[in-house]
Amino acid sequence: MSVLREILRQLPSEDLLYVADQAHVPYGQRPLEEVRQYAFGITDYLLSKGAKIIVVACNTASAAALQALRQSYPRVPFVGMEPAVKPAAETTKSGSVGVLATPATFQGDLYASVIERFAQGVTIYQHTCPGLVQQIEKGDFNSSASRKILEDALLPMLEKQIDTVVLGCTHYPFVIPLIQEIVGEQVRVIDPAPAVARQTQRMLEKFNLLNSPNRTGQRIFVTSGNPSLLETFLKRIELPFSLLYQVTWNGLKLVEVA
Repeated sequence: MSVLREILRQLPSEDLLYVADQAHVPYGQRPLEEVRQYAFGITDYLLSKGAKIIVVACNTASAAALQALRQSYPRVPFVGMEPAVKPAAETTKSGSVGVLATPATFQGDLYASVIERFAQGVTIYQHTCPGLVQQIEKGDFNSSASRKILEDALLPMLEKQIDTVVLGCTHYPFVIPLIQEIVGEQVRVIDPAPAVARQTQRMLEKFNLLNSPNRTGQRIFVTSGNPSLLETFLKRIELPFSLLYQVTWNGLKLVEVA
């Protein structure tokens, strides 16, 4: 949702169909093969609805499935996520960077590749922030429970002189104000969502798929969980929507609920 929010800001004329697989949240604690199967099911559903480009707006799903999706759907443009270690490594002054992400993201080949390519000579401190995704799903951005999770992750990193925090989960940008309170203004917090939105625009331009700028796009939200919970969350973060409905999993296929 943090990525979609940035895409809405940068590409207001595009029609957006967002699938929230809330039935399986959080992905980060699931085996990568299981997440890969869900990613294929969601992709098939999006393509059945006429998607012209697919943004895998989840670090765990990108780690699990992005390469396989591109191989299986060679005619479909995909935009994925990777932890923003490169800009952190390029700008750190202390040489120490903190990364907050899910266990599955840390275990994926994509993360290992990013570290190998861009983090030579930089010390990376990692934390999985257990329970934070569930807090954010509830719309709990600033409670004592959320603060405790983040302090447990960040205070030991601050003792190691980190000057940059990379958000390696798309839930975490919703608690940036709380993170900034804990680490202080002298520590840079990197949200990858704006860069993903810019890449989405570049891909649409590359394949001549951009809508006319003289229109307002539709915002359609689909959830495999409770639609009222998704609606409450959208109102909490002030995201407007044109339509919201429910789907359910039939095996590894998404079907609409009548």
